[in-house]
Amino acid sequence: MRLILVRHGQTPSNVAGELDTAVPGAALTPLGHRQADALPEALADEDVAGVYASLLTRTQLTAAPLATACGLEVVVRDGLEEISAGDLEMRSDDEAVAAYADTVGAWIDGDLTVAMPGGPDGHSFFGRYDAAIAAIAGAHAADATVVVVSHGAAIRAFAARHGGHPDNRLLNTGAVMLEGSPDAGWTLTGWSRHPLGGAHLAGDTAHDVTGDPDPV
Repeated sequence: MRLILVRHGQTPSNVAGELDTAVPGAALTPLGHRQADALPEALADEDVAGVYASLLTRTQLTAAPLATACGLEVVVRDGLEEISAGDLEMRSDDEAVAAYADTVGAWIDGDLTVAMPGGPDGHSFFGRYDAAIAAIAGAHAADATVVVVSHGAAIRAFAARHGGHPDNRLLNTGAVMLEGSPDAGWTLTGWSRHPLGGAHLAGDTAHDVTGDPDPV
């Protein structure tokens, strides 16, 4: 399977640098909608068999233009959500952002016992994210291409376990491409840190705290 993990479009919380991880979360900014609208052309060469999104509003809004262009429905899949900020939810201060980034970094380095303050540890996160990806893979042929619209820290953590560099940024509508299966394993085949529609759609990323491994 070809798995394309796309980060959602820009939200007001991204602009403000807020740790917005709970359901339903913020909607898209005008730039976020333009980023989403650019996905069909950016992925026009892909034979997309399925378009998936998390429970959060921003991923579903981002996935909608691509799904429409492909003649598909957006399938909302529990488990694809952002890494929960726990007690840090909606904070934007340096201390909270650093604590969030340090926790995700510990998981990427292999220590899954570290827990987010008031939130999950790495075992919990990877358990639900891996299960969601496995369910998606099980719904399609082995040679299918699927697009999953998910979240910055979640995608970076998942990709890092499968060959991605832990210091790679992932801006809004940036994407990670993998091939393989849950049983055979996943191989990283591409990483687009900039929006798939082009770097001109990046906007101001100065306070983007979940797409950056070192935001403080």
